Amino acid sequence: MLEIEITKPTLLLVDDEPVNLRVLKQLLANDYQLIFARNGEEALKLAQTRQPNLILLDVMMPGLTGFEVCRQLKQLSSTRHIPVIFVTALNDEHEETEGFEAGAVDYITKPISPAIVKARVKTHLSLVQADELLDSRLQVVQRLGKAAEYKDNETGMHVMRMSHYSKELALAYGLTDKQAEILLHAAPMHDIGKIGIADSIMLKPGKLTDEEFATMKNHPEIGAEIIGDCGDSLLLKVAKSVSLTHHEKWDGSGYPKGLAGEDIPIEGRICAIADVFDALTSKRPYKDAWSIEKTVDFLQSQKGKHFEPRLVDLMIEIMPKILDIKATFRDED
Repeated sequence: MLEIEITKPTLLLVDDEPVNLRVLKQLLANDYQLIFARNGEEALKLAQTRQPNLILLDVMMPGLTGFEVCRQLKQLSSTRHIPVIFVTALNDEHEETEGFEAGAVDYITKPISPAIVKARVKTHLSLVQADELLDSRLQVVQRLGKAAEYKDNETGMHVMRMSHYSKELALAYGLTDKQAEILLHAAPMHDIGKIGIADSIMLKPGKLTDEEFATMKNHPEIGAEIIGDCGDSLLLKVAKSVSLTHHEKWDGSGYPKGLAGEDIPIEGRICAIADVFDALTSKRPYKDAWSIEKTVDFLQSQKGKHFEPRLVDLMIEIMPKILDIKATFRDED
């Protein structure tokens, strides 16, 4: 059986007074790996080489102050992600404000309370772990989206373009920045179900037979099955919804459920128009790229049919942004 070693989180303790380091060591050594620094210069070196999970940093030290150390840590790409908690005798509001402006996540005043130190360290390490989990989920979604590209005539740039189109449309529609960002990362999963469609159908150069097309129409539900139970992950929930609903049509003539109007989730409605716009304006082995004018005419002809009318209007309204995205993520010749 594969054995995975679970290591304790590493804390960097920084203080010019040995007695303060001993107190923290006694308090934290049982639960964490500890490394120590007696001044700011040493702390900067250890932070870069040892990559601790969290730093407890004194403010008043000879040489570099804690504020200066924190500012430098936040300027370095290799250390800016490490949370810093100031541990200091200073309790002036101005000093505390300066600490937060330097990039600290918390403040503990001396003389320290053991219970407060333990609780604050545990809380901020939990936040780090939550961020790491979200990042891991995002990477899984991106890699699954990449896998779907190998089953299609479309390119990776198509996925990038339609995802960014979707984000801009979401913002124009009135979704929040957070919602639009989640859609940006979920949209690449829209065709993940094509993994489950036979290559003889997916890679067929000519027109599909009715039977083959009926099989192709299973890919939204296959995608939803691949993503599966999403638990508490909003990213995966949106990805599953996008996979399942991006072929539904405003007038109810789409698939797989024949949903109509606002019964289609907004993420599905947005990705539908973003996906079609990019497919039409991109060159493929079986077709030339449509002009923007011809594509816009088609979108307008599909208002209230394939697409929500408001989304067609917004797509045309933000067309300068759409064309900037198209130019940024061009297909290779």
